[in-house]
Amino acid sequence: MELPVKSPDSGGRKYPYRLETRDLSYKLSTKFEDYFRCDFCGGNEGRAAAKFILKGVNCEARPGQVTAIAGPSGAGKTTLLDFLAGKIPPCEVSSGEVLVNGKPINVKVFRRVSGYVTQDDALFPLLTVEETLMYSALLRLPGGRKEAGSRVKELMKELGLEHVAGSRIREGSNNGISGGERRRVSIGVDLVHDPAVILIDEPTSGLDSASALHAVTLLKSMAVNQGKTIVLTIHQPGFRILELFDRIVLLSNGFVVHDGGLNLLEERLKFADHRIPRHVNVLEFAIDVIETLPVPNPGTLSNINREDRKITTPILFERKLLVYPNSRFDEVLILGQRFCSNIFRTKQLFATRVIQALVAGFILGTIYFNVGNDKGKIALQTQTGFFAFTLTFLLSSTTEGLPIFLQERRILMRETSRGAYRVSSYVLSNTLVFLPFLLMIGILFTSPVYWLVGLRKDTVDGFLYFSLVVWMVLLMANSFVACFSALVPNFIMGNSVIAGLMGSFFLFSGYFIAKDKIPSYWVFMHYLSLFKYPFECFMINEYGGEQGERKCIEIENGECRLYGSSFLRQQDLKDSQKWTNVGVMLGFIVGYRVLGLVFLWFRCYKARN
Repeated sequence: MELPVKSPDSGGRKYPYRLETRDLSYKLSTKFEDYFRCDFCGGNEGRAAAKFILKGVNCEARPGQVTAIAGPSGAGKTTLLDFLAGKIPPCEVSSGEVLVNGKPINVKVFRRVSGYVTQDDALFPLLTVEETLMYSALLRLPGGRKEAGSRVKELMKELGLEHVAGSRIREGSNNGISGGERRRVSIGVDLVHDPAVILIDEPTSGLDSASALHAVTLLKSMAVNQGKTIVLTIHQPGFRILELFDRIVLLSNGFVVHDGGLNLLEERLKFADHRIPRHVNVLEFAIDVIETLPVPNPGTLSNINREDRKITTPILFERKLLVYPNSRFDEVLILGQRFCSNIFRTKQLFATRVIQALVAGFILGTIYFNVGNDKGKIALQTQTGFFAFTLTFLLSSTTEGLPIFLQERRILMRETSRGAYRVSSYVLSNTLVFLPFLLMIGILFTSPVYWLVGLRKDTVDGFLYFSLVVWMVLLMANSFVACFSALVPNFIMGNSVIAGLMGSFFLFSGYFIAKDKIPSYWVFMHYLSLFKYPFECFMINEYGGEQGERKCIEIENGECRLYGSSFLRQQDLKDSQKWTNVGVMLGFIVGYRVLGLVFLWFRCYKARN
């Protein structure tokens, strides 16, 4: 098959990388055993008998070549690729090592000069192809928007994506892209920084034969033209795809059965008295009869590799640890722009929230119409009920952002593991983007409901304070959801945890049970309640201050029986709490964001190490 390639340019790439494993073995153990071993033991103490996934693996991947890791399901293909990519920490290796240019791999440095494309595509569905590549380039290249734009145009041409540059990633829609194009975008995301090493898990998975051939042909041209080291896993490639591989590592039950070219594999099959049927490719036949093939002596493979290495001049892996491509300010700016694009295009989060705020404000205003001007015990209960329901609505409506946060977390872990940006920059940009968005939502809700209900009208200060408290409530709830989205494993667990805690906060807010009636061992929940502080703020805003001294809320026999200030004293509330409670709410916002940062950092740290 004729390829669109040219002769290798030995001077085109300054740092070629040769990957190698020596006697690599790996046992599958439980997460608890892994955590205990890596973080506490520092060795192999306390390990139970476990299944070996890799057993004495010796193999090699060279620059300018495409190396395919093949084998039946469960042979250890993806595990071996994870080791080569530095995804599995060295403390989990039972024996052996991974070498880069003859030296032990430095995972942190290697991830900066390599690109690892997983089998599942972690992409934002509402961004276009060009935007997806552009944001990735901005985050991973230090030259600014001009250099990033130039690289993206070059990459889209190289990947054959120019005709879908303005199409959104999402599948199953008229404005989306095909599966093959989506796969090429995933590859492009990890090629924007022009890595010397590309590792891809199942690049042809889910693609038709034409798309699969196009993807592998693209990788072959990169290896030949640019001298890249390309390693991929594959299950059963067709004839034309098989011809593009320079080297095949064939695995069976964790052992390396073959490491070399296709011709050598064919000779081994013939030597083992196997006759390859017509119209069946060599690799497919080898996988079918793999149990009958002898496993080579690991020492023999190592000697062969050493002889081959004499041809290539080794370049030692001694580069200085790289810094982040952008400053923290630039990271926040880029991530904020990307997050804004996702918010405004997510109808469930933007349009629905806007409509929900307006409609809820008008409906609540008509239900509680003018109750702020009524007097009497029942009117007082209705007014406090309005405050309680408002908080219930505001705090519960923010849980719809959980799927967005979980989707972002998956992409965040992938990008930060490759050194694209800091976790703290993501949290800060996320917070800053939500500040004006939730302010807008709060104003859309308070504008109709405040005046329809007939709350305090003596000055505009009352409305502004009410709006401020609503904004703080929305930010508290958003921070709370963001925090637990970093902690929970999935949406179902997250929804259950958040709903349960919100219900507990409502129960211990003081609306249903007075503080002095709460058992002493549950009092701490009263102070942790997200309902308590804004509920008290609403009460103080309506019944406190100088107006509270004059506002009569209960009349009996034509005389005022209860003033607003007296009612607040009955509730053990003071005017001074009007702003201290706002300070507490601000503390909750910052606290949950910081806690979320810790959870995210820990997740990303565990993923990197």
